[in-house]
This record gives sequence, structure tokens and C-alpha cells, in this order.
Amino acid sequence: MYIYGRNVALEYLESNKKIDKAFIQNNFNEYEILNKIKSKNIKLETLSKIDMDKKVKGLHQGIILKVEDYKYASLEDIISDDDSLILILDHIEDPHNFGAIIRTSEAAKVDGIIIPCDRQVEVNPTVIKTSVGTADKMKIVKVTNLNNTIKYLKEKGYWIFGTDMEGTDYTKLDYKGKTAIICGNEGSGMSKLVKENCDFIASIPMRGEVNSLNASVATAIILFEAIKQRI
Repeated sequence: MYIYGRNVALEYLESNKKIDKAFIQNNFNEYEILNKIKSKNIKLETLSKIDMDKKVKGLHQGIILKVEDYKYASLEDIISDDDSLILILDHIEDPHNFGAIIRTSEAAKVDGIIIPCDRQVEVNPTVIKTSVGTADKMKIVKVTNLNNTIKYLKEKGYWIFGTDMEGTDYTKLDYKGKTAIICGNEGSGMSKLVKENCDFIASIPMRGEVNSLNASVATAIILFEAIKQRI
């Protein structure tokens, strides 16, 4: 997998992650990155901007790293006997939203993120760049069936909180204990069955003419309310 962008590249270079090869644009002059590539004896190839643009679709800022594909965690890796906090994504399709959600989740020290295998963007280069490298610090689990996973979490003692425009004011709910918060799809929100499997529905009151928030923004608001209550 190719990852790109100066901040993401620097994050990887400062870690112990394996980097197979680095590609830089012929006028690249970020010496901190170049020195780290040299110190780690990483294979380096200089390319024209045209050739760099062919390798990735996003804004690479003159640096691309070839790294191992993202390794997903297992469900058991994020389930805990303690009062853990899990985020479930109900078919998020925009990689920028997903990346922003991962970054927020890492900042909030969420124990793990669950995503479905279908109709959900995977951890790809755009997601990693948008997350500013935090995707590799977050345990992300892919499951075949969200509803079965939610039922399993309930058996393990988790309370399930959905998010929707029609629900209880998110500040009035209790997020202590084992908690799983669901973020719905950008356009359609939570699917019908997922919503029916929730114990509570959290809603963010809107004061303006806009009746909904971007998925990553709404997720951040509710996650940090949960964190505030759990401190």
C-alpha cells in the first residue's frame, strides 16, 4: 500500500513500522524526512511530478512511502472486562469522514472501531492521510454482520447508543460502563435493523436551519461527551 503526505510520512518514519521504499518528487527538500529515510537505509527513488501523480490520487506533497497493508484487529482485541468505549460505523463511505473519525477516536482514546465488510470504505491511503497517521494507532475491526456483532456486544455487557436526529438529547444520556456508540451513514444514517438493536438513541439538538451535522463532526461531539462523563 502507498501512503503519502509529509505529516503521515514523518509519522511512519518516526515509528518502527516497516517501510519497503520511499518515492520523492525531484524538487523535494524536506530535510527532516530525507534524513530519516537515509538513517533507516530505506530504498529511495526520485520521480517527476507526473510519475508521482500516477502512483496516488491524492495530494502527496512530494513524498510517497510503500508500506505493508493495514492489519485489522479481531473483535476480541477490543472487547474488555473494563468499562471500555467502542465506536461502530454503520457503512461510512467517504474516506475523509472515516479518516477524521479515526483521528477523533484516537484523540478520545476509544478502545476500538468496528466497521462492516460491505458498503464501507476500508483503511486506504486517503483514510490514512486524513487520519494523519493515527489509523495505525487505532484498533479497527471488520465484521461480516453488524447486527450480529451488536447482539454479541450486548451479551458481553455493552450498552448500545445509536445516533439519529430523533432521539434523546445526547447530553442527557449516561455513557458510563461498557459503551458502544454507533455512527450512521453520511446520507441515510443508521440502517433500520441497527437502529432497532440500539438501547438508546442520542440526538444533537440543532439551533439553525441545518438539520444534521457531518458524520465525523457529530461523532466527535458525542464521543467527547462520553469521555467527559467517564473521567
